[in-house]
Amino acid sequence: MRIPRSLEVWKMGTVNYLDALKLQEKLVADRKTRKIADTVLSLQHPPTYTLGKRRTDHNLLIPESELKMIGAELCYTQRGGDITFHGPHQAILYPIISLRDIGIGARNYVEKLELTMIELASLYGVRACAGQKGETGVWVGERKIGAIGVRISYGITSHGLAFNIDPDLSYFKHIVPCGIADKEVTSLRKETDSLLPTEEVIQEQLISCFARLFGYSNLIWKEKGLIFSDNGEN
Repeated sequence: MRIPRSLEVWKMGTVNYLDALKLQEKLVADRKTRKIADTVLSLQHPPTYTLGKRRTDHNLLIPESELKMIGAELCYTQRGGDITFHGPHQAILYPIISLRDIGIGARNYVEKLELTMIELASLYGVRACAGQKGETGVWVGERKIGAIGVRISYGITSHGLAFNIDPDLSYFKHIVPCGIADKEVTSLRKETDSLLPTEEVIQEQLISCFARLFGYSNLIWKEKGLIFSDNGEN
């Protein structure tokens, strides 16, 4: 008989990118020492451009000094992937899970993240697919609807995926998204004729797709207030 696997789901609301980065680093350390179970953070960020460990600054198309004028900031990370944008009206998941416990490798992990967003899009009649070779993320035709950038340390994952529900797409004009030129970025709002529910519902649907694909049958939901109370923070 297969033992049910549990996943803690932290519903964080809107979180500053650097605060989320520090939290992920702590949770990765705790997961390595088995202080916590597999966990996924569900959140959004204020407008933020992030660069991966390859430091492809040339794909930021405006001077860093002008970012404040458009209400955005730039953050450097150790994740894979190229430059991307995070902002309001995206559904973001940061899984802190043990790939060794699940029994899958890095490539399969990324493929399942792609399938998570593909399944979510399909709920609204949108036919999405994984990118061609060299094109990370999830696409609707030639338009990118979901980004992926992951870090794996000793089998423990961090960073993750960002699915565009209805972000301000003008922010993407200031970068070469994920280093892929001459391709558009799109959103669920632009691609579907369906009436969309609240973003909270869509984020929960994304989590459900993730849990099913990764074999988690027991979801333990934690709201933001309870999370900080459990961790001894104000």
